[in-house]
Amino acid sequence: MYYSLEPEVSGRIGDDSDFDNSIHPPRVTKLNYVFDGWLGDSLIESFPCFIVTESLAKEIVEKGLLGCKFEECSTTTSEQFNELHPNRELPNFLWLQVYGKLGVDDFSISETGMLVVSATALDVLNQSGIENCEIEVYGI
Repeated sequence: MYYSLEPEVSGRIGDDSDFDNSIHPPRVTKLNYVFDGWLGDSLIESFPCFIVTESLAKEIVEKGLLGCKFEECSTTTSEQFNELHPNRELPNFLWLQVYGKLGVDDFSISETGMLVVSATALDVLNQSGIENCEIEVYGI
């Protein structure tokens, strides 16, 4: 069984990113994620990118889940974030790059750009904390 996910959106792709938005979805080659807020989920998005906490990335690797890899990304906080959360420190995040085959691997992207995960991957994500993520059964 597979599930489509709409993770928490805590911010946006920052100016220090490199991307080509002349194509759809935009191709991002360097990611800077700017946090405007954060409800605490370990999986976050800003189309077309997903980021995860370093601890979640470690769990995904340790469980041997297929269809993704991790790259470094920079994270910064906006003035809005600093006003809302003046003393909050963010954990380290990594860029979740999904390349898996839909209906085969643990992580894939649907034709409409949705993150699709296996039941095994969903269990790992749920254990890490994705309370603000919308989850639906995905029909393959």
